[in-house]
Amino acid sequence: MSSYDPSSPEPEGGGKPPFDKQPPKSDPPPQDSPPPADGSPYDGNAPQVGQYGGDPYGGGGPYGGGGPYGAPPPYGTPAGGPAPVAGMPPLGSWPQRILALVIDYLIVQVVAFVVVLPFTGFSNRTGWTDGVWVFYALFFVYDGLMLSRDGQTLGKKVMNVRVAMLADGSSPVGSVAWTRAAVFVLPAVICCGLWWLVDGLFGVFDKPYRQCLHDKAAKTVVVSTN
Repeated sequence: MSSYDPSSPEPEGGGKPPFDKQPPKSDPPPQDSPPPADGSPYDGNAPQVGQYGGDPYGGGGPYGGGGPYGAPPPYGTPAGGPAPVAGMPPLGSWPQRILALVIDYLIVQVVAFVVVLPFTGFSNRTGWTDGVWVFYALFFVYDGLMLSRDGQTLGKKVMNVRVAMLADGSSPVGSVAWTRAAVFVLPAVICCGLWWLVDGLFGVFDKPYRQCLHDKAAKTVVVSTN
């Protein structure tokens, strides 16, 4: 016999109404999700590698494959300095550089001859010795002054080459020009010109920028102006 009391406020079956009698549950109100931030790696707005003109970490860097001279520098940058700027002119050729030096040598030699002749002449060894000292001093001043102005001596102007900073292509003004001139001239005073042979041969075998020792010291390079 059922013990359910119809007058009781609780329904039959343990106080819970039948399933089909329960009121439907309403879903929670939807919440607006915040829009994804621009540039998120999880949406379509994220910039991809190479989006701005190539892989920024690979060989297509700002220097067009490693350098403006047709071959990448060893280990990415030249020893002792940054990589050169993009678009720097091609390197000056060895015939241009040698002829430019010969022209400068003859110019300074004539000036030294004119300076020394009125005082000692060249009829004895003393005159020749004085002439050599005057030549070295004049060449140092001549080279330093001309390079600090626009990177060109008279010989370099004739042969269409100039000295440029390896880092940015600018002229070697100030102490850089004088450092280059000093390393080129002063050791030659001690070695009686043999230094110029050693210095030049070093540049012949230097890769990739054909820097002589005086270029290495000043971090410069000789480029064409054509």
